[in-house]
Amino acid sequence: MNAETQITVGLGNIQEGYGSPFSLHRLIRNTTVTTVPPGTKAEPCARIERGQGCGVERCGLCEARAVSICNAIEEDQLSELARATTVVELAPGEVFRNEGASPEYLFNIISGSVKLFKLLADGRRAVIGFLTVGDFIGFGRPDAVPCSAEALTNVRLCRFERGKFRVLLETYPKLERRLLAVASDEVAAGQEHMTLLGRLTADERVARFLLARAEASQRLGGSSKDLELPMTRSDIADYLGLTIETVSRVFTRLRRKELIDYKTARSVTLQDRPGLLAISEGG
Repeated sequence: MNAETQITVGLGNIQEGYGSPFSLHRLIRNTTVTTVPPGTKAEPCARIERGQGCGVERCGLCEARAVSICNAIEEDQLSELARATTVVELAPGEVFRNEGASPEYLFNIISGSVKLFKLLADGRRAVIGFLTVGDFIGFGRPDAVPCSAEALTNVRLCRFERGKFRVLLETYPKLERRLLAVASDEVAAGQEHMTLLGRLTADERVARFLLARAEASQRLGGSSKDLELPMTRSDIADYLGLTIETVSRVFTRLRRKELIDYKTARSVTLQDRPGLLAISEGG
């Protein structure tokens, strides 16, 4: 099976963000979805010859490389990786992938946080997941983007043209194997979360969400206790299939039990991880 078959057939049923719980639906109004033009705030990594700190130097020093699919590329192969990518910078709220559009590009997150979501015909929104440094965006149908992607914070991405990325997979089997491992992990996580959303209480869902954020922070070298949440309470509600009022009540309840504390909606401290774990498991 060649690289093209692996992406378009082998990964054809994988929906982006299934590594995280997706919500039922919440009504949103006045939603504006815009496409970032290919040249917007883009800095081609292929400027190796110009000595502008791009290309091999940038890929070799990239803060996301150690936790992304790019770590399958050896140091002496970074020039080919650099020539295949463009660095794109986005401001919070910018949508850079639109559901149903032609999937011309794939992305790897260098910095910042991204929200994946789907809009229903009646205007309701389902948040599919939250992605961060090192996460790959591009799984799904070969003919249409499965869900939209929006920057939650200032975001820097490595953008791959689909054709160039296919060539990389054909040239570097380690990269292909790394991508398939990531896809397999997402499928397994998606199955677990679909079960979780159908069975767990609101308290259990929020507890699992906070613990998952702590694990993600720790994986990137951050604190597993003091968390910065880039998403709003509304985003969390859409993500967990709850109302925003329910999410707020659960946060208040967990705080009253001294399991968490927070000064703002975006800064949360996990004061009792074993207690949260017990709740997440139905205790």
